[in-house]
Amino acid sequence: MLVDRIPETIDAVYAFGVAALLALLLVPVAEWVARRVGAIDYPNERSIHTEPTPKLGGLAILAGVLVAGILFLPDGSGFRGDETRAILLGAIVIAAVGVVDDILELHPGLKLAGQIAGAVIPVGAGVTVNSFTLPFIGGVAPGDVDLVLGIDLGEALTVFGIVAIVNVINLTDGVDGLAAGVCVISATSLAIIALSLDRNAAGVLAAITAGAALGFLRHGFPPASSFMGDTGSNLLGYLLGCVAIQGALKTNAVVALFLPLLVLAVPILDTGFVVAKRIKYRQPIYRADRWHFHHRLANLGFSQRKTLAYLYGWAAVMAGLALALRFVPYSDDRGNFDPAWTVVMVACLALALAASVYLIVVLEILKLRRVRWRQMVRVGMPVSGQEEIDHRVADELETGEFRAVDPETGEYRALDPDTGEFRRVGDG
Repeated sequence: MLVDRIPETIDAVYAFGVAALLALLLVPVAEWVARRVGAIDYPNERSIHTEPTPKLGGLAILAGVLVAGILFLPDGSGFRGDETRAILLGAIVIAAVGVVDDILELHPGLKLAGQIAGAVIPVGAGVTVNSFTLPFIGGVAPGDVDLVLGIDLGEALTVFGIVAIVNVINLTDGVDGLAAGVCVISATSLAIIALSLDRNAAGVLAAITAGAALGFLRHGFPPASSFMGDTGSNLLGYLLGCVAIQGALKTNAVVALFLPLLVLAVPILDTGFVVAKRIKYRQPIYRADRWHFHHRLANLGFSQRKTLAYLYGWAAVMAGLALALRFVPYSDDRGNFDPAWTVVMVACLALALAASVYLIVVLEILKLRRVRWRQMVRVGMPVSGQEEIDHRVADELETGEFRAVDPETGEYRALDPDTGEFRRVGDG
């Protein structure tokens, strides 16, 4: 029975603990179910893991979310109970789509239709953005624009936004523990923001999301004994979308629009980069490849744990910037800036920019140049100068085809982005 009262801040702590504990304890049960139904992820040419791994860990996340939600989320017309019930029902639908996909590998169109069906449920109950404020423009009210069949533009955009976040998290789930860890960081940050804005129901939901993801992470951290699969990644993305809408976007503050974008900046940038590459090379945007940040880091020789450390750190820095924008009193409501706090805010912005430049430029280009130089020297390839190395690096970053030295044969090989197979340089 959902509680018939407004949640308090302390409820978020309790809800976090319950969701984390249940997910932690139930992952082995989900692994057993996955083995019974054949939902096993076998290593392939794109995989970073090397052992067959059950992939229904998301069922444990769902159980933690549902139980904690029933215990700590509000019921009753005066306390957004309709929205709570709709969010939990949508969570069941979105997770069910993931289960079917993990077992049968749904066609991308059917999977998208299922994600939309799950997102429509909370939007129809009022989890929607009807208005927001843009800098230098003022208030924008998409909820006032009617489309068809009683659907307004605000509802349509909200469904699109939730489904987009679902797929952003889903595409991020390519290294043991990456999606779960990023969701822990993101959901915790959104919980703090929502509670500070007196959006306690959203804050509790965010805490539940963070707790369930953390409970699973104990089993999903490399070397993982279980994968959350689409069951978990779809569910976590859906919950983060609902939290962002309830906890920040429903406020009319200018900064509210940017807080979720900053908190989710790393998976959004990763997905945007990959989708842009696929469009550029006229490949289906749903087609899997090795252009993700975590694949590129692996191609540079990073271990899974080192990859997680870098991407977790980047996500934490961007979430910290969002929290700084919310809590650092650098200006008043009339646009007057406090000099001391403005310096603090500028320092936070500089740190976030530096971290982003480091990850995108240094790891993707400068380090790659040094790696290529050492590899070319090691295998005795002629190196005419820095321009040749720069040309090779630019070609690899442009095409997504990364080269590496086979540790057994010492041969310089290339990774074909279309087949995922390694071949000797110069092969057709």
